[in-house]
Amino acid sequence: MKKILYSWIIMVFITASACSQSSDNTDNDGATLSKTDSVISLRGPIQKPTSGYGSDGSYEVAEINFDNPQYEGTQVSIFYPQGITSPRPTIFFSHPYGGEEKSYNIELYNFIAKKGFVVVFVPYRTIDVSVDHRYQTLWEGFVKAATDYPNIIDTQKVGFMGHSFGGGASIDLAYKAFTEKGWGQNARFLFTMAPWYAFNWNSTQTTQQQLLSFPANTKMITQVYDEDDVNDHRMAIDIFKNINIPNSEKDFIYFKSSTVNGYDYVTDHAMPSSRTVLDALDYYGVYRLLDAMMDYSFNGNASAKNVALGNGSTAQITMPSYNGQSMAPLEVTDNPTPKYFQIKYQFRCGNSTNPRTAYCN
Repeated sequence: MKKILYSWIIMVFITASACSQSSDNTDNDGATLSKTDSVISLRGPIQKPTSGYGSDGSYEVAEINFDNPQYEGTQVSIFYPQGITSPRPTIFFSHPYGGEEKSYNIELYNFIAKKGFVVVFVPYRTIDVSVDHRYQTLWEGFVKAATDYPNIIDTQKVGFMGHSFGGGASIDLAYKAFTEKGWGQNARFLFTMAPWYAFNWNSTQTTQQQLLSFPANTKMITQVYDEDDVNDHRMAIDIFKNINIPNSEKDFIYFKSSTVNGYDYVTDHAMPSSRTVLDALDYYGVYRLLDAMMDYSFNGNASAKNVALGNGSTAQITMPSYNGQSMAPLEVTDNPTPKYFQIKYQFRCGNSTNPRTAYCN
C-alpha cells in the first residue's frame, strides 16, 4: 500500500544533476575529500545578494563521503568549510522523497559550508522500504557522521532541516537527537519546508508527547509555499501549533508567487532545489532566513533574530525588487490557518496515512 501511495511522487522530484568541478583525494580513513565548486545558473531578473544574509560566505567548500550504513551503494556526504581547525555547528539535512542525489540541493549545502558551518546529507531509499526504514537510514547516517568526524561536527550546536518527507522526518529525528544523544545543548533549531506527515520512529512516545517536550532552547522556522499542491499545509500548521516552542522563538512563513519583469517566481512544492538553476526565491526566501537563523542560533547574534524570527518585521518579510517591480512579501504569523480546502492537495492532512489526523483542524 505504501509503495502505491508514494510511487507517483517520484515524478515530482525528478533529480537534475547540478554541474560541478572537483579535485579529490583520500584521507587516512579512506573517505573521499573534495573541493566542490558547483556551476549553477541564476534564473530571473533579480540577482543573488552580494552582502548581508543570503550572500555567499568567504570559505571554500570541502567534502567528505563515506559508505551509507543503511543504503548499500550510496554515500553519506559531509560539506564543511575547508581549513577549519575545530568542529563547527552542523545542519543535519533530510531530503525530499526522490531527492536522494546530493546534486538536487548541492547549492544549499555549499551555501551552508561557505558560511562557516557543516551540513550532513544522507540519502535514503525511495521505494520498497517502510517509513521507519527511511527514518533509520537518516538517523544512522547522521550518527555515524557525528561519531566518525568529531573534529568537523560540533553536536553541541545543531540544526535539523528538511523538505517534504524530510521536513516531517526532521521533527522525530531532531527530538531523538536532542533527548537521547544530548545534541544541541548550546544551540538547536528546526527548519522545515513544505513538510509531509510526521511519524514517531523507534520511540515509546507519541508524536504529541514529543512535541510537548522539546527542549526549551529549540527555535523553529516553518515554510509553506502557495502553489504547492502536493502536501497539505495543515500538516505544517499542526506541528507548528503543537510544538512547545514559544512564539518568540518560532515563525510560520508563507510564500506567495510573483511576476517580475515577465519572469514568474513560482512557489511550488519543488522549491527549494538546485536543479541546475536557482532564482531569488531560493536566495532571499530560503537561504537568507536560514543564514540569519544560523547566525542567531549558533553565534548568539541578537540582530539576526530580526531577520530569522522577526515576527513579521520589515527586515524579515521584505523581498527584492527590479525596475520598480517588487516580489510579494513573505507572510509571517504565529497563528497560521489553511488558505485552501484539503481537496487541493495530493497528500491531505485527513488522509488515513497521517498518524496525526486528529490535529488537522
